[in-house]
Amino acid sequence: MKIIGTLCRLFRIAALPVRVNASFFVFMYLLGCVCAWVTLPDVRGAQLYDNLYLELFFDVYVMSVVLAVVPRRFRFWLKGAVCAVLYAAAVADVYCFVKFESTLNPSILMLISETDSREAGEFLRSCVSPDVVFSGVGWVLLLAAVHVIYALRLRFPHIVPRRLCRVWKERIGSLSRRMHKAEPVTGLVLTCLMVWAASSSWHNKQAFAKLMSGNTIGEVEHTLTEKDHANLYEPIYRLVFSVYANSLTAQQVEKLVAAVDKVKVDSCTFRSPNIVLIIGESYNRHHAQMYGYPLPTTPRQTAMERRRRLVKFTDVVSPWNLTSYVFKNMFSMHVVGQKGEWCDYPLFPELFRKAGYHVTFLTNQFLPKAKEAVYDFSGGFFLNNPKLSAAQFDTRNTALHTFDEGLLSDYDRLKGDNTDHNLIIFHLIGQHVSYRQRSPRDRKKFKADDYRELKPNLNDRERGILADYDNAILYNDSIVSQIVERFENQDAIVIYVPDHGEECYEGDMHFFCRLHSAAIDSRLAHAEFDIPFWIWCSHKYMVRRPEIYKQIVEARNRRYMTDALPHLLLYLAGIYAPDYHDEFNILSPRYKENRPRLLKGTTDYDKLDKKKK
Repeated sequence: MKIIGTLCRLFRIAALPVRVNASFFVFMYLLGCVCAWVTLPDVRGAQLYDNLYLELFFDVYVMSVVLAVVPRRFRFWLKGAVCAVLYAAAVADVYCFVKFESTLNPSILMLISETDSREAGEFLRSCVSPDVVFSGVGWVLLLAAVHVIYALRLRFPHIVPRRLCRVWKERIGSLSRRMHKAEPVTGLVLTCLMVWAASSSWHNKQAFAKLMSGNTIGEVEHTLTEKDHANLYEPIYRLVFSVYANSLTAQQVEKLVAAVDKVKVDSCTFRSPNIVLIIGESYNRHHAQMYGYPLPTTPRQTAMERRRRLVKFTDVVSPWNLTSYVFKNMFSMHVVGQKGEWCDYPLFPELFRKAGYHVTFLTNQFLPKAKEAVYDFSGGFFLNNPKLSAAQFDTRNTALHTFDEGLLSDYDRLKGDNTDHNLIIFHLIGQHVSYRQRSPRDRKKFKADDYRELKPNLNDRERGILADYDNAILYNDSIVSQIVERFENQDAIVIYVPDHGEECYEGDMHFFCRLHSAAIDSRLAHAEFDIPFWIWCSHKYMVRRPEIYKQIVEARNRRYMTDALPHLLLYLAGIYAPDYHDEFNILSPRYKENRPRLLKGTTDYDKLDKKKK
């Protein structure tokens, strides 16, 4: 009997947080469910978080426990403050989903931070417009209104109609008496549910703690590539994460802004009047005809190579298999192995502008937008920050396109801004997944049946995806050739380099995209880090600068990693600055070819390469 009495007291204690915070518990649980329901994308295969109801129970119960230990005279106001924050986050989150088809994320928070008072007023007015009120936002507002009325009834009964107050009192009083009698049973049920909820939610809580412990936005992004990364299943978690991600980028922006103020150029000879840099996306070198692939995926580039205008480099790797990491390495004068971080060094477009070049940046990925994944946010924040953008670029495009040929139209429209000395950067969407969407319907050549002999180990679906990828490469071939054509009659040099490679059913692998968290072995390096790289020279350029063309031809078989690309670009421009180093310029006789090519900063590519060969 003594044991039973003790257990009853313990179960009463377990039920206490819910009893003293009954309305809070019910409304906050309903709020979590409503937010999950109304932000579920209306697409085939969309599903609610599989642990939604249990983990939400765990979270609300823990909040109720915290409130239960707060003195009663403060509890009402603390609950009000907590509810206000949670409802505000929910309204903002659902509003973003309704307006931008994306819940709260770091990009949206950054865009909000850059709005002025007029834009903020327009936002608030739009929140109460009929189309918003009668959307998913309306359900959150309705729940909040009912909660407020109920809470005021408890605290200030005289402001609620007496009849309604009497009904509530009878119903709630009756329910309270029943719950008090059954409190040990209620406590037992709550205890069992909490044990179940805690055990099923523990992994996600650990993953969330890991996500929120990254020292840089890059670390956070890399954590999100892991298979079992945290599920930010509620608005408040998405808000907290977005604030945290923005704080991390702010730290790096501060360093980059400080580096802008220290940018120094000693001299510039304008060695190359027009330098064009084409940055591709997700390009596996071993799917390129010009690198030995059996299908004609690069007919135009192959023709340019035959005419000896295009010089193909044979041993080039990317430092990372994540676009954002590559962009940071590729734009910063910092090279892997140097002291400090990438953001401690100037960005090469800043040096070009300082030297007197007109810099144009045309991107089909990194424009500020609400519906943006963390990966694009992480890769583009230093390009889109107003002060850093102004320091790097004179001309930019303002819209993204379904296909990369849209960038050609952008260039044709903006080329009137060009001067006698130009750096023009094209950033393509290339072969970014989903591959089928990367080439127009009337430009598709390869079909699944074309791979029956080439890839007999694949099923029809996999061969179809492979055909989509190769069609994207073929379309990319047409885009880069059209870019080159625009400089055919100019004194120009064009460099093509993608950000990283891509898995697309290599060898016996039944997989496409990238294995971000896998250990880097020779097979993975071969697929995800080997990239095409070439330099094209116009006829005028070759005639006027035969020595540079000769250097390019002589360097084509040298080992290279694209973190050193800025040093090549500065050399081609004739820019001499404290941050330029000959040993990182692949065309220089002092080029340090034996520099370790560390993939992800850890794995020596050339040691893996020996095993591969």
